[in-house]
Amino acid sequence: MEAREESSQAVARDVVTFRGHAMVRSTHPTTIELTTEEYLTENGECIVGVGASKGCSGLDGRVKDMLRRAGSVVTITLVVGSESFTVRARGDPRLELSHPHDLVVRKSDFVSDRTLALGADAAARSIPKSMVLLLKDSRTAGRMEIEVR
Repeated sequence: MEAREESSQAVARDVVTFRGHAMVRSTHPTTIELTTEEYLTENGECIVGVGASKGCSGLDGRVKDMLRRAGSVVTITLVVGSESFTVRARGDPRLELSHPHDLVVRKSDFVSDRTLALGADAAARSIPKSMVLLLKDSRTAGRMEIEVR
């Protein structure tokens, strides 16, 4: 997706599609994760979707550049059916954004190749139970809308 000018402030956007899985638990207190992998185990308590259309490495180049800017503000919206859930976080110059399979939003400042954003104001356990119920169905399609300012 292309970067756009809005209110004289640069904005970059990307969308990652994914689907639910019977093992979605969404109970992790500090992270939210999507993966391109097709499977999920009981230990994946932060994973809210599988079969993602891309991992960190596949993100739009402009989005990656803006995520690596000091002071960038990241808005991540999960859309599942008629429901949506928004997380606010920040980018960081240390972000690698190189993992081919995973995207992880973190409340902490921990950085790895899977990290999409830091300092998030919510985690997997914050996602409304009604959305989690939808995500427990492998036929459920969802999308992660990423916007960076």
